[in-house]
Amino acid sequence: MSIITFDHPLAPLPAKKRIALVAHDAKKREMCDWAQKHKAIFAQHILYATGTTGKYLETATGLPVTKCLSGPLGGDQQIGAMIVEEKIDLLFFFWDPLTSQPHDPDVKALLRIAALYEIPIACNRASAEFIVSSELMGKTYARRVEG
Repeated sequence: MSIITFDHPLAPLPAKKRIALVAHDAKKREMCDWAQKHKAIFAQHILYATGTTGKYLETATGLPVTKCLSGPLGGDQQIGAMIVEEKIDLLFFFWDPLTSQPHDPDVKALLRIAALYEIPIACNRASAEFIVSSELMGKTYARRVEG
């Protein structure tokens, strides 16, 4: 078994987080309601999202959201690339476990990259609540590096 190592240490997650928000169709309303509830927290950070989710979030919160493509059109892959480039610090991905997704390999790749790069991930509202209520939300956090 080989261990993946990084050629460089991962940068600490900054106090002002760059947050990616992704939601499958059946979870978009839930994500928008949850983001509206935490609008004051999100206003302190920088938001990114896949295309349609980003449009809905901007409408729901009034906050600026940098939008990638829609997930099935490559948006999940764009978010994954931003994680690898250390441009995303948190991932909130409200995925629908009951609906088959045509871009399921992209979803799995995004979650794998987020885990590999030590990005906190919330896949449902409960885990998202725990993350946004954490004292670490507004603090710098040093990630652990394998190797």
